[in-house]
This record gives sequence, structure tokens and C-alpha cells, in this order.
Amino acid sequence: MGFFRGSIMLLCGVALLNTGGSGAQQTKNNVPRLKLSYKDMLESNNLVTFEGLPNSSAYHTFLLDEEKGRLVVGAKDHIFSFNLLNISKEFAQIPWPASSTRRDECKWAGKDLSRECSNFVKVLQPFNQTHVYVCGTGAFHPVCSYLDVGKKSEDSVFRLEPHVENGRGKSPYDPKLLTASMLIDGELYAGTSADFMGRDFAIFRTLGKHHPIRTEQHDSRWLNDPRFLGIHLISESDNPEDDKIYLFFRENAIDGEHTGKATHARVGQLCKNDLGGHRSLVNKWTTFLKARLICSVPGNNGIDTHFDELQDVFLMSTKDPKSPVVYAVFTTSSNIFKGSAVCMYSMTDIRRVFLGPYAHRDGPSYQWVPFQGRVPYPRPGTCPSKTFGGFDTTKDLPDEVVQFARSHPAMFNPVYPINNRPIIVKTDVDYQFTQIVVDKVEAEDGLYDVMFIGTDAGTILKVVSIPRGSWHDLEEVLLEEMTVFREPAAITAMELSTKQQQLYLGSDIGVSQMPLHRCEVYGKACAECCLARDPYCAWDGTECSRYFPMAKRRTRRQDIRNGDPLTQCSDLQHHDELSGQSTLQDKTVYGVENSSTFLECSPKSQRATTYWQYQSTTDDHKQEIKSEERFIHTEQGLLIRALNKKDSGIYLCQAVEHGFMQTVLKVNLEVIDTERLEDLLHRDEEAASAPAHEYSSSRETPNQRLWYRDFLSLVNHPTLNSVDEFCEQVWKRERKHKRQKSHLVQKVQLHQQQQQKTATSPRNHMHAQGLAAKWKHLQERQKGRNRRTHELERAPRSV
Repeated sequence: MGFFRGSIMLLCGVALLNTGGSGAQQTKNNVPRLKLSYKDMLESNNLVTFEGLPNSSAYHTFLLDEEKGRLVVGAKDHIFSFNLLNISKEFAQIPWPASSTRRDECKWAGKDLSRECSNFVKVLQPFNQTHVYVCGTGAFHPVCSYLDVGKKSEDSVFRLEPHVENGRGKSPYDPKLLTASMLIDGELYAGTSADFMGRDFAIFRTLGKHHPIRTEQHDSRWLNDPRFLGIHLISESDNPEDDKIYLFFRENAIDGEHTGKATHARVGQLCKNDLGGHRSLVNKWTTFLKARLICSVPGNNGIDTHFDELQDVFLMSTKDPKSPVVYAVFTTSSNIFKGSAVCMYSMTDIRRVFLGPYAHRDGPSYQWVPFQGRVPYPRPGTCPSKTFGGFDTTKDLPDEVVQFARSHPAMFNPVYPINNRPIIVKTDVDYQFTQIVVDKVEAEDGLYDVMFIGTDAGTILKVVSIPRGSWHDLEEVLLEEMTVFREPAAITAMELSTKQQQLYLGSDIGVSQMPLHRCEVYGKACAECCLARDPYCAWDGTECSRYFPMAKRRTRRQDIRNGDPLTQCSDLQHHDELSGQSTLQDKTVYGVENSSTFLECSPKSQRATTYWQYQSTTDDHKQEIKSEERFIHTEQGLLIRALNKKDSGIYLCQAVEHGFMQTVLKVNLEVIDTERLEDLLHRDEEAASAPAHEYSSSRETPNQRLWYRDFLSLVNHPTLNSVDEFCEQVWKRERKHKRQKSHLVQKVQLHQQQQQKTATSPRNHMHAQGLAAKWKHLQERQKGRNRRTHELERAPRSV
């Protein structure tokens, strides 16, 4: 049994190493309250995943159709239609690969055949009640067509029309390039690259009755190697002629705007009724303007930390449809550190910047300064309408207005976020933000914006913004971090269905679906539900469940602003419901005198701080266990370095969060003295040294089982069943070895008897020598094994 003794002590060492050696409590304010793995999400029935097709990938383009109850997804060589209720059931697919000719041409041009020379679907825009306009890269030869989806969901129509159009100016050639598009009144607005080499970037308007129109070509003042992220139509006034298209993108800084190469986030504007100029800027935008979006953290030394890499935008509607709130996700372009941020912008601030000074290059240093000269009338960027100026079309604009617009597309002042700082900053994590969607949720004490943020590690953060004092002073509460794909894969597409209360996520490897709320995961007590501070959830008197504003219940408890269970739950009749005793774990652990043991306790909430109390079995008095030389507090539990017999008793692990304390674990620790352990080991070794024929005819003794189970209880091993199986295999090998040994001894004895009776031939002599050599090898092997066992036994028992 020396083998087991060495192995179990090794298990003890591994378990203690994994506890982390520091007893200092880490700052918990910036960590998610709950962290759910992919396995946790599946086991709690909170995740449905479509893991993709073997011959497809890049599930990056989403079109949510709540009316028909479907999610249309564009991917590599395929278009999918998923049922919003459950994406893993009843999905349809249409193969749409590039032709073999186009693939060959793409390969001959030096592109990667498997990664680039396919048809990556980049555009999915509703065209009318029955069709969707679709475009793909077409193996570096963009193509577009029409997808028939039927008028009603019960039509069950999902068919790609055979007609194919040229996709230039609608889809990029290169699948790695980002495209933003929007189809309005039969016209497609798209920010994309328009050439094979990926050098001619433009904002296009195609389709419809008007002549195609675009931004000025090869002019870095207009666009400088941009990456387009979003296009939105926002009304300017009650007059539709004033409607504007707003574009969000990132690009390289204009020369003179920054020393060295830098990336800037931008917001651009266009008039929907822009038809281009008459003599100048013919078939070019005459109302295009752009401004920089600032998202930075003020520094103590006066130098701000900038987040310039704009990754995604989401427009949250308000009571005024002309003034949505813009949520934008940024990452750093710095090589020094890795970080992400979310900034909020108001349309009032954006419009104010577009009405401010234009950027102008002047002076001996040729730097950008605010334009101080006379601005022509009507002001460049103003839409031709009866509201302003009385011009019917941009073709009627004076030449000086068009010329000024051509040379001054950028605004001097940047757009600063609400409160002049981000609402979320993450710089101490190994992931970066990629996507964002926001849901406005009505709770007992007001309306809250709940953000779902995708990361490049395949996780989703659920964050709620809570006003402090005023709407401009927001507290970020990170509710959950959830892993939504089997393997780490960047979240590249997100859609939120308020009707289905579901979130849909896209990545390179597949599509996932998860509910917006999982109230049951917070716990089975009022206090736990209140501590969650989730606007979707409330304590309804019996469980933590979905909050419905219309349902008036006296027993409903919710406190998003403060998350204070003492005020919300203290008047309940049963103390169990307040303290959370319904979820108390009770376990017994054995330890060995002079050895080490570890009492594991990890509260469900990562924001909780753990405290330990000790209570003797003969006394009701409890005393706090403080970190010292023999007792070490870790994030995962309590390490007792050298056990004494007097350490036997009850250990209570208490979680403290937001001023509320609850007991989450009760451990009954029994310390076994060394004399009793030696007796157990001695009897066990006697049983192990029983004759081979007795040992092989029976299973392991109760003493053996007790011995290794005592040690497993000592380390509180989480996979006792797997260790059972492991030990069973070891015992089988031992029995097999003893049987082989017995059989070999019998054969040697038989040959020795034969040698005494008959004269041995050279052949028989060689056979006997071979058997003797095997016997000697077996003895030497056993000696070596005993020597290793003896060395393990001499090792000190304390870890």
C-alpha cells in the first residue's frame, strides 16, 4: 500500500498548490458577480448553440426578423434561417458558394484558397415584405442577389433568386474588411472598399431610382483607410427632407492631426436627399461631414488615456425618436497596455459639433486649426429643404458651398461622451470588447439600461448602469460573465430580441442563443435575489423570478439602486429566506494530526468576501479565525497548515456582500491522531501481504477502502468516483501481478523437479536459465518498488 500512500500525498500537494498562496482579499468591485462557464450555461439550460457546418464558418452577418420569428445569418458560402425560439431546431440553409472559375482566379491572384477565395456573405438588408437583399465577397468578385423569405412565417419560404448582380460598392472584395450597410426606401447605403486591392474606400448609395453616388475618391481628408461599423437613419426635424444618415467608423488620423500613425474614431453625416453637385462633386456627396469621437480617461498628470479603436455602436431609442443615445465600444490602439471602454454620446452633442467650426489647415506649420473665415450660405452640410434655405436639391447649391464642402469635410471640435468619461473601463483582463447591445428594462424603482457586451474571448458581460445622484453620474454594476461558445472565439455579431427575450450571438465557429435573464441562477432566497441587482428579476415571495411591471404583488422585492437585502427582506416571516440557509452546504472532512488540510469555500457571488468561524463540538461559542502562521485565508477557502487534535470541530464559512452576511458552508472537521492512522495503515498492509491465492480470490478489504477514503476526505477531493475507478484499476493490476508471480513460481518449481529426475539437455538447461532470469528480474523489480515506497514513507507528512 506504499503506492497509495505516495499517490494520495501527491494529491494533497496538488490540492494545496491550487489554492493560491495569498491570503489577501482582492478588490471585488470590478469583477462579475457571477461567472458562468460554457458547461454551467449548458447544464442550467441557458444556452442553445449551433456549432456550424464542416464546410462553413464566419457567422458574422445577422438580420433579425421578429415579425417572421427568424434570424437570418450570412456566413461562408451559406445563408441560414434560424427559428428565434430555438436556433438548434428547424433551421434552413442555402449554399451560395463562389463559382469554380472565380475561385481559380482568386487563387491565381495570390489569395488563400480556403480562407479568402469563397463567398463570404456581408450584406443582409430587408428589401420589401417578401425579399432580403444579400451580397457576398464572391471570391474577390462581389455579387448580390435577392432572398425570398415569404410574406408570413407560415409560408415557410427560404429561397435564393437565380438573378445575380454586380456587388461592387455594396460588399468588400476582401472578407477581412468590415462593411456597414442600410437599405432605405429601396436605396442601399454602404461603407465599404470598392477595389481588389482594398485601397479605394468609399460611402456609396446604389440601387433605387437615383444615379449611384459616393464620397470623393483618393482624398485622405474625406476617408483615410476606414473600417465601417454602423449606419443609422436619424430624423433631424419633423420634415422628412431633413433626415440624415449617420455613419460610425474608425480610420487613420489625417496628416497633421496627430504625430505618428494613430487611429481615430469618427461619426459622419450625410443628407438622405443629397444628389451630388451640378458642376463640382458630380455624383459625389455634397453634405458629407465627419467629426472625431473621444473616449478617454482623464489622467492625474493631465494626459488622458485614449480608447480610439471603435469596435461597435448601438443606438438606444428614447421618448424622442430624433435623439437616441449612442453606446459605443472602444479598445486601445496602444502597444503598452490592453484595454476596453464603453462611452455614451447624446445626439445633441453630435449635432452641436457639426454646427461648430470646420477644421482648416493653415499657417507656416500647416496644422489643423478652426476655420475663422466666412462660411458660405447655406451652411455646408445642411440638407436642401424648405426648413433651411429653400433649395430644392443639392444640384442647386451655389458653387462656393460645394467647393467649401469639398475642402472642409472634417469638423474641428471632437464629440465628447456624456459626463466626459467612459461608463465602463476594463484594463486588467485578458480580453477586449467587440460588440454591444442594450435593453431598456423597467424595474420597481425606475428604468435601467442593461448592456450585453461581447468579447474576443467568446464571453458575454451583462452590465447595468445605475444612476447616482443624477443621470450623468452612473455606477457600473457587472452582473454576469458568461461563456457562450465551446472554444474561445471572438463575438462578431449580436442581436437582441425583446419579443423573445433572447440574445443571439455570432462568431467564426457558430451561433449561440441565450435568454436575457436567468433569475433562478441567483439563488433560492430573497436576500440572494436582492443582492443580484438584476432589473429583470425580483423576489416574488417563493422564488427569484422574472419581474413584470404590471403584476402588483405585495411580496415582490427588488432593489436595483442599492441591492440592500436587509431593508427588502428583513420583514419576511421565515429567517431562512433572509439568510439563505436553504442553500447551506453541510459536509464532514477528515484530517490527520500534524498534516495539512484545506477547507474549500467559494461563494456563488465573486463579489462576496469570506470569513471563517470556529465552534467546538462541546461548546456553542463561535470565534473568528484570523489569518496567521497556521491558518491562511485564500480566495478558494481556508488552509490549516499543521493540524492539532484540538482543531476538531465545526467550521463555518460566511459570505459577506453589500453589508449582508450569510453562512454558505458548514464543515465538520475530525482530526485523526497519528496512532490511529498507524494502526489503520498497519492492518491495511497486513491485508495487502496476504498469500497470493487468498488475495486474488477476494476483493479489497474494508480496511483498504477506509484508508484511502480517509485521505481523500482529507483533501476533500471533488471527483471521488474517478478516484474509486483509479484505485480499482491499481488493485486489479496488483492482483494480476500476484497471480503472474504465483504462476511463475510454480513453473520454476516444476522445472527444478524435472531436472532432478532426468538429465537435462542443453535446450532444457537454456529454458531453465531463462525462467531463472525472469524470476531474478521480477525480484529486482520488486526490490526497486519497495525502495521507492520506503522513500515515500520517510517523507514528512505535513505539506
